[in-house]
Amino acid sequence: MTIKRQRVQLKGFNSADFDVSSERRSPTALLRMETNFMRCAPLAVLLFLVVGNGASQGQDARELVRLPEPMQEHMLGNMRDHLATLNEIIGDIANSKFDEAAKISEQRLGMSSLSLHGAAHLAPYLPKPMQDIGTSMHHAASRLVIVLQDASIDPTADALRGINRALHEVTAACEACHAGYRLR
Repeated sequence: MTIKRQRVQLKGFNSADFDVSSERRSPTALLRMETNFMRCAPLAVLLFLVVGNGASQGQDARELVRLPEPMQEHMLGNMRDHLATLNEIIGDIANSKFDEAAKISEQRLGMSSLSLHGAAHLAPYLPKPMQDIGTSMHHAASRLVIVLQDASIDPTADALRGINRALHEVTAACEACHAGYRLR
């Protein structure tokens, strides 16, 4: 049996970026591999948020949050916008557009975005722990802004690791809320 290898070309990367053979283990090559990995890692987080944690509706132990139908649709629209915003931020990070990612993060996810999302109107209908998780996500997004702005000044591998840590704080809040609560 012959196994045929297929080459997949990822936009912005070439196969040498991921080659770990002994002749490619120079410090420069390792740094490039680490940088490329750190640029791809947030995509895995985004996929997890889209796909979920695997629990089926029949076994869903999350707390049901009952909202009036118009507010439920509004909240689901907010969540879709949060996901689109994370995708846009990740794309900007992958393209080293840290200032653009910072601007979007604050405007659409950070503490400055609360009035845009109608948070004050939704809050009375949400359990207090769910409110706290949401607030922590917005705070984490504002902290991400600072890390992104720092990276735009000094774009090192350490700065990219800092971006991934800060982005993880944002998505960890998203995951915690989605793991504990449901609207339907």
